[in-house]
Amino acid sequence: MNAPNHGHNALTYRQLDAWIDQHFDEEVRFLQALVQVPTDTPPGNNAPHAERTAELLQDFGYTAEKYAVPAADVKAYGMESITNLIVRRPYGDGGRTIALNAHGDVVPPGEGWTHDPYGADIANGDMYGRATAVSKSDFASFTYAVRALEAVAKPSKGAVELHFTYDEEFGGELGPGWLLKNKLTQPDLMIAAGFSYEVVTAHNGCLQMEVTVHGKMAHAAVPHTGVDALQGAVKILNALYTQNTLYRQVTSQVDGIEHPYLNVGRIEGGTNTNVVPGKVVFKLDRRMIPEENPAELEANIRQVIADAAAQCAKGTTVEIKRLLLANAMKPLAGNAPLVQALQKHGGELFGEPIPSRGTPLYTDVRLYAEHGIPGVIYGAGPRSVLESHAKRADERLHLEDLRRATKVIARSLHDLLA
Repeated sequence: MNAPNHGHNALTYRQLDAWIDQHFDEEVRFLQALVQVPTDTPPGNNAPHAERTAELLQDFGYTAEKYAVPAADVKAYGMESITNLIVRRPYGDGGRTIALNAHGDVVPPGEGWTHDPYGADIANGDMYGRATAVSKSDFASFTYAVRALEAVAKPSKGAVELHFTYDEEFGGELGPGWLLKNKLTQPDLMIAAGFSYEVVTAHNGCLQMEVTVHGKMAHAAVPHTGVDALQGAVKILNALYTQNTLYRQVTSQVDGIEHPYLNVGRIEGGTNTNVVPGKVVFKLDRRMIPEENPAELEANIRQVIADAAAQCAKGTTVEIKRLLLANAMKPLAGNAPLVQALQKHGGELFGEPIPSRGTPLYTDVRLYAEHGIPGVIYGAGPRSVLESHAKRADERLHLEDLRRATKVIARSLHDLLA
């Protein structure tokens, strides 16, 4: 009984693929236009990119609803401007609403590029530029998948929403978190920007803290008249690095996630070479596996810092400020239709099995999960973070990965809305 429907679906898949092939050069130009508008975060002046995206979407007859986050909230958050976009494509009563979320904000380019980080140059089948892989590529894959779906399959029920948000690097609270909190969207399922060679169903959490060690400045010729904040910071850092060694003994049961770890990514302090430093500030990033309890973990780190501070020179004081607490993403049972569709079409189009697993990254997808919306991470990025050069010089995207991922998304949307 299923044979005619199966044959009809196979024909639709081929037609979706053909539409994407016919419009692929246009999709590449769309992505280039998005990459060419910088969204370095910090400083996080990202409203101009949202305006440009909305303008480009208008060319397809898509109206992007613009949601500007209040300036005071953005400033308190440490960014300059955020305008989140929702494009709603309703097809008819009944059926699911599926959200596709990608973030436009990126870390600054840094040093060592051989291509203009905002040039979107193409060489040997790769597009180079900041956010080509993470995650402006999925502004393109998601948009063109929806365009293909509407041109070919013409769904008659359900809906698709494009969510283009701008604060993933800061944790997502003023991106998806803000849209969900303000009840501007409540999809049934969601797919977020990711990498084409795996479907991600779980990810690490992240705690970021700023630790300020206060001492007392003094001339280096009479150091005993001061209190060296750097020596205090070194004592605290050594205690934290000892913890980091212990974390390796803790193992996650989620495939793709190994153990917790801690990184101190920034440190600054002192005023001059001949002055005993009176203040040192460092920022730490603690990745949590899905099994860990965030409140217990934070309390533990604060205790480790306090115990080390107690051993510092008299007159040393320490302040601890939480910058970010992003919960881990745990798989929700309702994500099975997403996983099955993406694995099926990914396997066919990429010619290899597409695993379902966890990732040590943290993303703003957790915010959808916290609102009870089953989601997965899947998109046009390369095989791995390492291969994509994400957050490093010469970030790049294989254009064939973009083409195939767009087809996978289009086919999967067809299945999920059918």
